[in-house]
Amino acid sequence: MSNKPLYSLHPEAIIGSNVVIGAFATIAKNVVIGDNTIIHPHAVIMDGARIGTNCEIYPGAVIAGKPQDLKFNGEETICEIGNYTTIRECVTINRGTIAKGKTIVGNHCLIMAYVHIAHDCKLNDYVIVGNASQLAGEVEVDDYAILSGAVLVHQFTRIGKHVMIQGGSRLGKDVPPYITAGRDPISYSGVNVVGLRRRGFSNDQIGNIQEIFRILYQSGLNNSEAVKQIEAKIPDSEDKEIVLSFIRESQRGIIRGYLE
Repeated sequence: MSNKPLYSLHPEAIIGSNVVIGAFATIAKNVVIGDNTIIHPHAVIMDGARIGTNCEIYPGAVIAGKPQDLKFNGEETICEIGNYTTIRECVTINRGTIAKGKTIVGNHCLIMAYVHIAHDCKLNDYVIVGNASQLAGEVEVDDYAILSGAVLVHQFTRIGKHVMIQGGSRLGKDVPPYITAGRDPISYSGVNVVGLRRRGFSNDQIGNIQEIFRILYQSGLNNSEAVKQIEAKIPDSEDKEIVLSFIRESQRGIIRGYLE
């Protein structure tokens, strides 16, 4: 009986300590995999993958596939996966293009089955993406955001931290931090109070955040006028600055308030 392993591992790939590689997995040349990571059977880790420590990549996942973007011309780019991140069955995460050079999925993320994350996306830490959600190119998702199943995200869209997105939503506008969003078309549904409490936000913090979004979405003011009201009426805090900076920096505009 042959002792040859059943997986395909390029001899120039850099593999850390205690890495487990399942049968029929494929690991290409320009790959780095950190300590204690598990690569399940039939996973494909392609050129440009940089996978951190204590990750788990499930069967059928393809990490660092070439971008599905016509401007890609074979340049050397990467797909960076942080530490303690789980990538479930049949997920596809493309590497970057010349636009940004890398696709990033941060630390402690959970990417559920059949998710697609396109070129040059950036997902920060503790992000959860539900089954079959699809993220187009250069999408940004901030810390602790949760996308439920089958969410479709247009290219260049930004999703703020501590956001919760309803399953089946279609996003073409930016979603400000700290809120829940749903309905069709996508719109503001309230502050993500449950999520904020779970992450240690005080009642005073949550109250101030609720007042920020009351002014932004329920006062009848346009966004510019609402920002001025928030600046004048809400006590200065990190949360206030995070929301205002997000609105000011939005290129696509933010999602609208809910209309009965």
